[in-house]
Amino acid sequence: MNNTSHDLKKRIGYLSFAIVLDAAANALMISSNMGSAVWMASGVNISSLLHVEYGTTLFVYAVLVSIVNQILLRKFDVHIFISNLLFSLPFSYLVGFFTWLYGPLNFDQLNIVVRIIIDIIGLVGVSAGTSIYQRCNLIQHPNDELAYLLRFKYLHGSAGWGQLFSYTPPVVIMIICYFISGKILSVGLGTVLAVFIQGVIIGWSDKLILPSLKHHLQIGKTN
Repeated sequence: MNNTSHDLKKRIGYLSFAIVLDAAANALMISSNMGSAVWMASGVNISSLLHVEYGTTLFVYAVLVSIVNQILLRKFDVHIFISNLLFSLPFSYLVGFFTWLYGPLNFDQLNIVVRIIIDIIGLVGVSAGTSIYQRCNLIQHPNDELAYLLRFKYLHGSAGWGQLFSYTPPVVIMIICYFISGKILSVGLGTVLAVFIQGVIIGWSDKLILPSLKHHLQIGKTN
């Protein structure tokens, strides 16, 4: 087996692990009821406002963000566009599966301190999973692709700023939903932490978790 084939198999293995980790961690944040990650929380709010199934909301998000990613790339990249959408399908079902799996544990009824700890563990897991599958450079969720493109193509490699700027659309949507409905759902401590430190944790994960797995930096070159 040549080095290229071995590297590809290794990356596919890391990618599979990262998708499961990210989905399990997102479900952990949802189950703690202490605040979901930003895009997840935004999806809950617009789904409630429009009375549309949550999965459909996430898929429409995926399509729209995939289009935005193509604009940021300044060219149509069919691989990135299709892979962004392909990532969304298994990921969405896995989040649902893990949320169902955690259900009997009743995390949302535990002591608030324990729930905060669970929520933070979930955030760290989401960040670590994102770091790993970004560095696999095979497929990733369009929302994370957005942060990745911003990070390397426009923000000089800053994970923190890339993540923060990528949160602008879902935060704006949640604000609009609040002014229309008078309520905001699935937002809490975990959401606030995700806005300000998820990108930083991703940056740390790049260095601490599987450091031999490197970023593919070609997209960082400005045309």
